[in-house]
Amino acid sequence: MSGIDWTRLASWEAREAHTLGPWAMHSAATAGREHPEPPHPFRGPFQRDRDRIVHSAAFRRLAHKTQVFTGADGDYHRSRLTHTLEVTSIARTLARALALNEDLVETLALGHDIGHPPLGHAGEDTLAELLEHDGGFNHNAQALRIMRLLETRAAPFPGLNLSREVLDAQATRTRDGTAPAPLLETQAVDAADSIAYDTHDADDAVELGLVTLDELHDLPLVAEAAARARERLGTPAGPGRRRAVLHALVDLQVADLVAESRAAIERLGVDSVARVRAVFDGGVGGRGVRVISHSPALAAGKKQLEMFLFQRVYRSERVMTVRAAAQEKLARLFRWYVAHPDELPARFRARAADCGLPRSVADYVAGMTDRYLEWDHDRRTW
Repeated sequence: MSGIDWTRLASWEAREAHTLGPWAMHSAATAGREHPEPPHPFRGPFQRDRDRIVHSAAFRRLAHKTQVFTGADGDYHRSRLTHTLEVTSIARTLARALALNEDLVETLALGHDIGHPPLGHAGEDTLAELLEHDGGFNHNAQALRIMRLLETRAAPFPGLNLSREVLDAQATRTRDGTAPAPLLETQAVDAADSIAYDTHDADDAVELGLVTLDELHDLPLVAEAAARARERLGTPAGPGRRRAVLHALVDLQVADLVAESRAAIERLGVDSVARVRAVFDGGVGGRGVRVISHSPALAAGKKQLEMFLFQRVYRSERVMTVRAAAQEKLARLFRWYVAHPDELPARFRARAADCGLPRSVADYVAGMTDRYLEWDHDRRTW
């Protein structure tokens, strides 16, 4: 075979021009990077961003960071990494169904949780309290800090030097009002995150015996998913029943989101990125209007599920008891490093001169995995 036109076949610009909707963020329209770099010969800018995140130390550490269930026995329940991969899977499905930029969506999904400290939200709450008078702590802001400053590469500038669209997307999650209105790719990842944690936290809660599948079936959204699973598969027994229901629950939410979002794109006349931003900023329907959203009925069902999980799972006595013990270890270790700054790694000691010792200690502790935090705490003489 000869005469292959590789320029046409392998061109990411040509592929995007052919497959993406006008409302998508085309890579050729990127605003560039904070620190200019020459383009890659065959990878688009968002492909490069994705690879930088995947190869980062912060991403690797997600494998040993808690999603929800601190100290839970067994290997079934989600880590922060498996949650991230599930979000990425759902987000890519949404991107393809809505003609969005899959490379950008994948990048945003893979990077959205790299700022989480050990111990999940328990660790985040503890660091927020410890830093109450030093700027606070938020995992979304910490992810942006990792992307722009903390992660190291073989380059003459700090951070990962990601595209401005990736940084802006992460900045929208900090809700400090400084980021531009979210692209549809950002909205898709936010929606995928919600679908993943609602469904998979329920799965983990059943596996760990915190709730039963029958209790979940009392919720209208789960009951509808169960009915659809029975129509498709009959009534499987044992663990197969739970898996069938939860798979149907994901599919139900994704299908609703795709249908509603396609309708919104047409109804609101969304024909460009500028129009996406105008809709969100108040040109149509008031500030904060998201094109990618669920139907009112499904959104209400999700809210019921989230309230159930909050009351019966996240604030259950069993979870709160383990959470309190883990938080005490993190707080104690944080205070120890503040009192013994010479024990910090050299780059964190050096950075303390610029950002203050408490923030630099938080950067170090937040980067720990659950098991490293446990080891580091237990080796100290208290």
